[in-house]
Amino acid sequence: MGLQQTLKALADPIRREILNMLKNGRMPAGEIAARFPVSAPSISRHLSVLKEADLIRDTREGQFIFYELNASVLEEIMLWITDLKGGPSHD
Repeated sequence: MGLQQTLKALADPIRREILNMLKNGRMPAGEIAARFPVSAPSISRHLSVLKEADLIRDTREGQFIFYELNASVLEEIMLWITDLKGGPSHD
């Protein structure tokens, strides 16, 4: 997983909203898709991009696929941004 791939995944507002939804816990794909005014295949593609960027994980249970946030990647991004910003100056 590269930073460029992660940032690309985060660039889309639908993908950011999916991540926001998943912060409250795992959800089935159908429930995620039902919350957007786009086609199910479009949401499936968004989920694939998020999964490829390692921002989410999926688990199959019977005929359902549940998605959950992978917070460790988000923590890595936060650390990188904090480091890029730099700490307070001690002059």
